[in-house]
Amino acid sequence: MVTDYDAFAEEYDDKARNSPHIVEYDRPALLELLGDIAGSRVLDAGCGSGLYAEELLRRGAEVIALDKSAQLLDIARARLGEQVQWVRHDLTEPLHWLPDRSVDHVLMALVIHYLEDPVPALREIHRVLRDTGSVVLSTHHPASDWHRLGGSYFADEMYDDTWSTGWVMRYRRRPLQTITSEFTQAGFRIDELVEPRPAQAMLTSSPRTYERLRQEPGFISFRLTKR
Repeated sequence: MVTDYDAFAEEYDDKARNSPHIVEYDRPALLELLGDIAGSRVLDAGCGSGLYAEELLRRGAEVIALDKSAQLLDIARARLGEQVQWVRHDLTEPLHWLPDRSVDHVLMALVIHYLEDPVPALREIHRVLRDTGSVVLSTHHPASDWHRLGGSYFADEMYDDTWSTGWVMRYRRRPLQTITSEFTQAGFRIDELVEPRPAQAMLTSSPRTYERLRQEPGFISFRLTKR
């Protein structure tokens, strides 16, 4: 049975705050892709407990943050207060509360692989994004999924992943060609593709993880703009 984040929100927040994969791998790569966001309106789509939103605020952005987990949003609100516009929302549903071309940038940090069909969500993001804006997102590297799960690299399927904590998550594995094709279907082009390297600080905090991520990919990041 797949576990909902509401069931372990506090434990997840604690893990995420101290995770080398987040702090010294994914987040630096995404923030570099976003660039200067001071004065911009940024949608944090799948904000979790607000750890990325906190950095967006620090960099001078106006932040709208959504997540379908009420418990994670409560933690995020406790952390950052009403500096952020918090919205409980499932990305499988339309963003009916956001007007067309109303945000400058969209951040989707390790979110898209939860969606069985991400194209409708990406089309909604395309709708609310200004024509000069960008989408920055990260996901599991398809080669990493293939290495861990075996079978065919070209498999496109949902699978259940049991974390060391006992939490069970449902993700989608798919090849790189499928990922990029879905961006195109939603009206985007890829401006940049990044296979991150771990930050030097990880050599101290988690040397084994650092050495592994220096040799093989864990995540992959993209910056998308409207076609």
